[in-house]
Amino acid sequence: MPSDDAAGPELVPVPVRVVLPADPLLGTDPQEVVARLWKRQQTETGWVYLVGLPSFRDREDGGVEAAEYRVWVRAPEHVRPVEGVDYDQVVTERLQPSPQSAVREVLGERRPSGWVLQKVSVGRGPAQGVLHARDCEEAPKDAPLLDWKRDLDVAENPATRLCTLCGCAQELTPLLRGFDHITDSATDDS
Repeated sequence: MPSDDAAGPELVPVPVRVVLPADPLLGTDPQEVVARLWKRQQTETGWVYLVGLPSFRDREDGGVEAAEYRVWVRAPEHVRPVEGVDYDQVVTERLQPSPQSAVREVLGERRPSGWVLQKVSVGRGPAQGVLHARDCEEAPKDAPLLDWKRDLDVAENPATRLCTLCGCAQELTPLLRGFDHITDSATDDS
């Protein structure tokens, strides 16, 4: 069958091994048969392959003839390559990346959520610390992630400083002092 641009690329089958499921009622184990691979398609949940399994069909004159049963199967669970076969010629449809939202384009990738505490020792006084976003380059890499209640408790402690490098101070201060202080400080400067 010739290929034309409106119909898409020409399908050229190549051999592939298909793993048939076991049948507990018949007491059979999984089996592999050589089938024809017609097409590969990437989906959001993985790859599926259109394979043609050898079959039979009834003819109008009462006879039986060889046929092919085409079905989509999951890869790699249900297909295996045949040694020496070049699969580059198989029509392959890759999943197109979803367009980024306008918000994601403007703001960039979302940072991982959560905060970590960097403990700072200053001699014999009370323990002090610096609260960082977990992806802050100043944050200790082995520090445990704090849950949100512990975040606020630590942030309220006068011995804790909120990191300005990663934006911890800008994000947590409204939660600690309320949002009104933002507008109050803006009017005080005028």
